[in-house]
Amino acid sequence: MLLARKGRPKKLANTVLKESNQQTKSTTTKSRLSWLWAEYSVIIAFLIIFIAAAMISPRFLDINNQLNILMQVSIIGIVALGMTVVMLSGGIDLSVGSVLAFVGVMTVLALNASGSILVAILTALFVGSFAGFLNGLMVAKGKIASFIATLGMMAAARSIALYIADGGSVSGEVSGFTAIANSDIGIVDYPIIIFLIMTMLVYLLMHKTRFGRYVYALGSNEKAALLSAIRVDRVKLGVYSLAGLLVSVAAIIETSRLNSISSSSSGMAYELDAIAAVIIGGTRMTGGRGKVIGTLFGVLILGILNNMMNLMNVSPHLQGFVKGLIIIVAVVFQKRE
Repeated sequence: MLLARKGRPKKLANTVLKESNQQTKSTTTKSRLSWLWAEYSVIIAFLIIFIAAAMISPRFLDINNQLNILMQVSIIGIVALGMTVVMLSGGIDLSVGSVLAFVGVMTVLALNASGSILVAILTALFVGSFAGFLNGLMVAKGKIASFIATLGMMAAARSIALYIADGGSVSGEVSGFTAIANSDIGIVDYPIIIFLIMTMLVYLLMHKTRFGRYVYALGSNEKAALLSAIRVDRVKLGVYSLAGLLVSVAAIIETSRLNSISSSSSGMAYELDAIAAVIIGGTRMTGGRGKVIGTLFGVLILGILNNMMNLMNVSPHLQGFVKGLIIIVAVVFQKRE
């Protein structure tokens, strides 16, 4: 009886140890799976959508269709890169579409007045960067919420573009300007190459430089960033100026494609597409968390969805509904992480 009583505590201890080990293993497995999902969910979603699209339509895998998708997303992709930086800092930029139209109008006017493609490009880069700088000035120095500041810029930029172009389109008179968007290297068009180069540069800026670390710190906790001696105002000015510069690059491509720009329709709802791509890519609305590569895959997911709907003859009026639904689903998943 004594031996039996002595053996019971040992058995109970072994049972408890086994159960605790099993719980630890299950907890570790769950944490690993949650980490994998948090890090690579956008890539997993991209692969699922890509495979589904290939199964739905055999035309989807055609190389010309794949290049067409990349061509279609190149402009929005460049805009989305700037939006990524802004949202990582905890802000938002609603003016990107209107600024693109305004930059396009000014680019064509500079092109026609000077006859120089270089002057037109430099004008575009300056105008877009300056518009972004004004956004940053209102947010950083004026202490205006980014939503309100960029909403005002959205209305102002579109209004000025409409006034200059008399509510219509302006066309370039230098034929060589169209080579920017209509030339290629092999089978790959220049806009695709420019988009990939811009992605690489912004990735290096955000993940390999002090400025990038400051942007993440600002988005995570602005007060803590201030206490860490980070010049928050300067970082905000840099963030919005960079976003404006990237909008300028997108405006140059869009204007070059047809050698003209519409003051009323160009850039319309681009802010929605850019925000959708950034959120799908995993960047939080509150800032401080997200990746440039995630935005790349977010843009590609939108491009594939648009291509799928076109191949399936879905009404273009429903495509906005699909994008809005995707944004809501992406935000819901972010809150569950």
